[in-house]
Amino acid sequence: MEGGKMGWTVAGAVDYKGFPANNSRTGGWVAAALILGIEICERLSTMGIAVNLVTYLVGTMHLPSAAAANIVTDFVGTSFLLCLLGGFLADSFLGRYNTIAIFASIQTLGMVGLAISVKLPQLRPPHCDTTAATNHCKEANGFQMGILYLALYIIALGIGGLKSSVSGFGTDQFDEKDDKEKAQMSYFFNRFFLFISTGTLVAVTVLVYIQDEVDRSLAYGICSVSMFIAIVVFFAGTKRYRYKKSSGSPIVQNFQVVVAAIRKRKMKAPLDIASLYENNPEASRIDHTDQFRFLDKAAVVVEGDFEEGTSTGSSTAKPWKLWTVTRVEEVKMMVGLLPIWATTIMFWTAYAQMITFSVEQASTMERSIRKFQIPAGSLTVFFVLAIMITLAFNDRVIMPLWKKWNGQPGFTNLQRIAIGLVLSTIGMAVAALSERKRLSVAKFARSATGTLPISVFLLIPQFFLVGSGEAFIYTGQLDFFITKSPKGMKTMSTGLFLSTLSLGFFVSSLLVSIVKAVTGNEDGQGWLADNINYGRLDCFYGLLTVLSVINFLAYLVCARWYHKTHKQHAFVLQMASANGA
Repeated sequence: MEGGKMGWTVAGAVDYKGFPANNSRTGGWVAAALILGIEICERLSTMGIAVNLVTYLVGTMHLPSAAAANIVTDFVGTSFLLCLLGGFLADSFLGRYNTIAIFASIQTLGMVGLAISVKLPQLRPPHCDTTAATNHCKEANGFQMGILYLALYIIALGIGGLKSSVSGFGTDQFDEKDDKEKAQMSYFFNRFFLFISTGTLVAVTVLVYIQDEVDRSLAYGICSVSMFIAIVVFFAGTKRYRYKKSSGSPIVQNFQVVVAAIRKRKMKAPLDIASLYENNPEASRIDHTDQFRFLDKAAVVVEGDFEEGTSTGSSTAKPWKLWTVTRVEEVKMMVGLLPIWATTIMFWTAYAQMITFSVEQASTMERSIRKFQIPAGSLTVFFVLAIMITLAFNDRVIMPLWKKWNGQPGFTNLQRIAIGLVLSTIGMAVAALSERKRLSVAKFARSATGTLPISVFLLIPQFFLVGSGEAFIYTGQLDFFITKSPKGMKTMSTGLFLSTLSLGFFVSSLLVSIVKAVTGNEDGQGWLADNINYGRLDCFYGLLTVLSVINFLAYLVCARWYHKTHKQHAFVLQMASANGA
């Protein structure tokens, strides 16, 4: 940085013209606030669709409950999976600013398409009472579902690209080398989470109410207009933003290390690790470890590993054949995260039930408070309340007691993940008991086609338990994947975290399909009946409880292994980062 009365230039950042960014004229809270506007509108649109889509698919499009649940989980899962594509494009080609602009526009286009698809009567089947025991409602045809799918997956593409870059571009507006701005950055993460929660609250209350009681297309139209306004506001800050150059995607580089090791799989790794290839400065090197020794072969030097026409001393290694020990060790660190990664997927499978089957449960129950009827999708507001209450209680009560008891400032990331898994497991068990109670009421009301005489507030405990679990596991996962990954792979580690959400929803779809096939029959009955009043959703929740217990035990084994084998590796990484700084 260079001092001066007019501010200083921020290292590694440029302004919109490509000149070094001046701290007094670029970045800071003004720029970050403009970026947060995009995030709140993205969350508004995403949750406005996800939490109430199942009621539209069952009630309007006349789909079986299991098929409707799978459509929702596939949509949400694809949205998070596409974050990997968005991150790759941002790191390798487009940069974060262009990625946000392009994919926000794509999401807006999808929202407009969705608003049109739910408005036109030609794009939905004739109205019919789907609550009757034996109805002959006509399901949506292939063309009607095709238009709906097209709109949904255009939105998913936009969400994936947008979500991958918003938080990163926001943090780009603060200079980590300036103490004042570094402190502001920590507040940015808090306000980023606040904006996510605000968008979710508005979505599950106001938007869901408009969808159910006024007009669904109007609600989606509001999302479209809000996204358009957010894009205009985002563009208005173009001259104010700080931009950082793309340094290439670590996904490609990691893949190259694996390919190089596979190519040399028949070779024996040398006993002397000093013979492995390394050309990084001494201060930035990571010492060799004995984990995943197969990958060491990517650092074994053989003939043809360097570009032709250069000597070994000043040569350039071919990226698909040879990598340094430091890069290989970084890949090993990422591989070491995978057991924890795999055992956190189950939480998001349980979470998926809260925005699918639990919403459908709510739609059959008594939801009136005097003359006001609570929309079924609005029950997910207890997710947000659970998160806020849990975080506040954790900060103000649990952490001071924890620090007084054992001297630690708070739960470790692995402990937070464990707490989240336990709470979600209990939540599934409670959901099974609640559903058994609801079914007992439905058994004596099967002649009726209306609302069951049982309060929807019976479902609050399962929403609250899984929501509290999310408060722990979301922060724990994000902390774990960012702090335990190499310094240059933070974007990739964030994508790795988001992929657990994606796979959790896909696993939910897979489980629903398997259970439907095993327990179902031609009449649409079984555990996941076309009408949940005639199924055994409690057994499905019970299955998820058992799977969650097994997954938790597997997590304990993986966490113990990670803590034992990676303590030394983590120390080496910290020393390398300190020396590099």
